[in-house]
Amino acid sequence: MFYEVIPEGRVEALTYDFDDALLPGQIVVVPIGKRTVPGVVIKKVARPTFKTKAILKVLYSKPLPKHLLDVVGFIHEYYLTPSGQAISLILPRGVEKKRRKTEQMFGDISKTEHEQDLAKIQLNHAQKNALQTLQEAPGATKLLFGVTGSGKTNIYLKMAFNALLEQKSTILLVPEIALTGQLVRVFRERFGNKVVMIHSRQTEAERHLIFNRLLESNEPLVVIGPRSALFAPLSNLGAIIIDEEHESTYHQENTPRYSAIRVASFMAKNTGCSLLLGSATPDISDYYIASRQNAVVKLTEKAKDSAVKPQIEIVDFKDRSTFSKNRYFSNPLLMAINNNLKNRRQTLIFHNRRGSSPLTICESCGEEILCPNCYLPLTLHADEYTLHCHTCDFKIKVPATCPKCGAPGLIHKGFGTKLLESELKKLFPKAQVRRFDADNKRGEGLNEVYSEVRDGEVDILVGTQTIAKGLDLPRLATVGVVQADAGLSLPDYMAEERVFQLLTQVIGRVGRGHIGIAEVFVQTFRPDHPVLKFASQEDYSGFYNYLISKRRQSGFPPFKFAAKIEITMKTEAIVLKRIRGLASRLSRDTRLSVSPPMPAFHERTSKGFTWQIVIRAKSRKVLLGACNDLDASFKVTLDPVGLL
Repeated sequence: MFYEVIPEGRVEALTYDFDDALLPGQIVVVPIGKRTVPGVVIKKVARPTFKTKAILKVLYSKPLPKHLLDVVGFIHEYYLTPSGQAISLILPRGVEKKRRKTEQMFGDISKTEHEQDLAKIQLNHAQKNALQTLQEAPGATKLLFGVTGSGKTNIYLKMAFNALLEQKSTILLVPEIALTGQLVRVFRERFGNKVVMIHSRQTEAERHLIFNRLLESNEPLVVIGPRSALFAPLSNLGAIIIDEEHESTYHQENTPRYSAIRVASFMAKNTGCSLLLGSATPDISDYYIASRQNAVVKLTEKAKDSAVKPQIEIVDFKDRSTFSKNRYFSNPLLMAINNNLKNRRQTLIFHNRRGSSPLTICESCGEEILCPNCYLPLTLHADEYTLHCHTCDFKIKVPATCPKCGAPGLIHKGFGTKLLESELKKLFPKAQVRRFDADNKRGEGLNEVYSEVRDGEVDILVGTQTIAKGLDLPRLATVGVVQADAGLSLPDYMAEERVFQLLTQVIGRVGRGHIGIAEVFVQTFRPDHPVLKFASQEDYSGFYNYLISKRRQSGFPPFKFAAKIEITMKTEAIVLKRIRGLASRLSRDTRLSVSPPMPAFHERTSKGFTWQIVIRAKSRKVLLGACNDLDASFKVTLDPVGLL
């Protein structure tokens, strides 16, 4: 018998022979050249006219769920991705290896326990109305626009509970690992061992064993994790929930590229399950599409009656009299921190740049110290006295003299979270100050010490966007945004949306009803910028109308499909010739909008020079046709989440 198999990797489907009957979706091991790789059976085919190789081994008798095979086809067509690369999203690394059996990673839970759990899940009047409206809204995909603190998690719990009662499973996606632990704790309080966590910090063996149990289980489960959890092999899917759906982490930028939002939407239509997108700051394009389909449900009331509206003060960074006590923290912010320490309340300091200082410059010749790989400024980490590249992770000790002129006068400009942490420790020596960002070592991240932070053992939290999302801290009274306008000047159509989302999310950390005080200090060089005003007024509707008008005029999503095309060559002359030639050729198609060639944000690396163009079209078919004709030297990113 002969079967079409998609081997994991870059190739498309190939034909193999096997003596026994196989089902579509079965995972097998096949030879490719001198290698053996795992693959997935697609279908039985007639005897080919050419000689075939034999399938070497069948790894599982139970096939993958049909919807995952359909997802492979969808990613292949929608993102111009080789099917073998799409298969790699589903199969765990080392799937062909034998693993030692361990104790059961999740167990059964009785119907009686389910019914007891139902009485824990209390919905207020607004949440009940929202849930009912979600159930009655048309289509498979719905968007829950819920302000911070409105209790979206309770609705997620109820949806998962309803699915379990119908003997169906739920996938709950979170934007990053740091937020996984919190939701897992909440869900396990209700559903016990029915909850399974998947994330990239698990070992290869752990991921493989979890995959085995999910594939072989007949019990309905709740799977929680970042975007990769979407490909969990659950046979009877009842609901997909994507929390903080606006986050860019739901878009995989490395190959195979895909959007978890788009793939989940396809899965929901294909299987008949429900898809819920939840956010206090929905992606502008998603909100536009959902509103046109009457699929937006609003949850505008705070979950707790004791919730308070934050008092928000915009502080002008240019007015140095307001910064007479410290160059980074305004006088009113310092006063608030003092009051919090006296009353055993917490303060959160947000700045979306890690390290101590982002620029190191020679006083003598003005030379900037750059990464030798990326040619980007190196960031000082004063605690280690090293310079780091936050793009490629290059690291060196701070040189004693300028590498160019030999002069000893190196100075450091700008500031990051490490510098802010050290400043706060000097200002408040008796306070417990903790920094949370991508530089945290294993075991020191927010997820690992969340209980300590929640219980008030940390007085001042300092961090990047890691601490801006999803946190519910009972003792938190004050948020300080050190430089709110830092991202507004980036040459990217998504810049304003990212700043608004981050500010709204971090403002939403206070006023959640635990204590009667909630204050936010937004420090900025641009106090009159409309994005900062909309965020400080918690006015998503005003911001949406402001930005959707700009998108309509400029022809960016959701009004046109977009693709970013990059090329990297060793010399700038060659890269310019290639990118200009491509732009000229594509411009002949009047259905396409083609930007002028421009240097990439990270123009120069050790690989050479990178230039790019952005093409847009009203029809995705037209856009795919233009991208499909390109040779392999061009890198294509469909539906880019930004142009940087």
